[in-house]
Amino acid sequence: MDLNTVWFILVGVLFTGYAMLDGFDLGVGTLHLFVKKDEDRRVFLNAIGPVWDGNEVWLVTGGGALFAAFPVVYATVFSGFYLAFMALLAALIFRAVAIEFRSKETWRWWRTMWDTGFSLGSIVSGLLIGVAMGNILQGIQLDERGEYVGGFWALLNPYALLLGGTTVALFAMHGSIYLVMKTGGDLQARVRRWVNRTIGIFLAFYIILNVATLVYAPHLLEIVRARPWLLVIFVINVLIVLNIPRENHKGNEFRAFLSSCAAMATLMMLFGFTVFPNMVLSMPNPENSLNIYNSASTPKTHFIMLIIALIGVPIVLAYTASIYYIFRGKVKLTPHSY
Repeated sequence: MDLNTVWFILVGVLFTGYAMLDGFDLGVGTLHLFVKKDEDRRVFLNAIGPVWDGNEVWLVTGGGALFAAFPVVYATVFSGFYLAFMALLAALIFRAVAIEFRSKETWRWWRTMWDTGFSLGSIVSGLLIGVAMGNILQGIQLDERGEYVGGFWALLNPYALLLGGTTVALFAMHGSIYLVMKTGGDLQARVRRWVNRTIGIFLAFYIILNVATLVYAPHLLEIVRARPWLLVIFVINVLIVLNIPRENHKGNEFRAFLSSCAAMATLMMLFGFTVFPNMVLSMPNPENSLNIYNSASTPKTHFIMLIIALIGVPIVLAYTASIYYIFRGKVKLTPHSY
């Protein structure tokens, strides 16, 4: 395994970490308006309050690793998807501001405004993340220099929007499972009922997405035929998703959440191994695609980065684990809570 492949995997791990961690934050925001009582909404906010900003660090770290390891991919994606990424950034910022400002005043209209902003920011963020992934899978128009030549509206194609909707549903499922783990009493009982509903919605989107792949991205089927072991990952993913309602029914909240994390990890594995060794697929001219070799930094850069990663990643993992351990257990509202 060469350093280019190692860094493809490491960048994938960073973005997978973001999907698993900030995914439940975005899911909680998606579900936020489904509870009406002010106290219940405060519980939702405080369920993610100690960890949401740390979770977003994984996105920043993943973007930084992409910039250093595969600068051509970074330049192409961030310039070609510029308006979409600005919209994503605005949604994430507005969501963060809503969390901080929402409980500063007791006025009903004030809290309703920020509750709506928090929920819409979460939904738009999940949608745009899925749209970006959908375009990577379907392929975008790149010229011989690897530059995006399509327009903004070309990114909002049916397949990408469908994957965006699937991502929102996935995050909602993940968020509902996390909320079961962090709530208690009547609120937990209500949220527990949401789990099976969100799983059903996600599976419906997932099935439709796979059917749409036959129409909008038939080249992916050729990849699956060439790599039949991808079907093994797919089957494992389906079994993991089906285990979530089983654990939820038994009251094994933590196991259900771990299953949800594993489901997201296997989905990211399917995404990564399907496009590998490409990172940005060019369609209808696949010869212009950016892969782990024609878009990479020098081997020396990869080696130095690997040393830094071997030192820094364990520290980040230890810090993340300690934060989740410190703030474990059910949410208890205090005068200092959100």
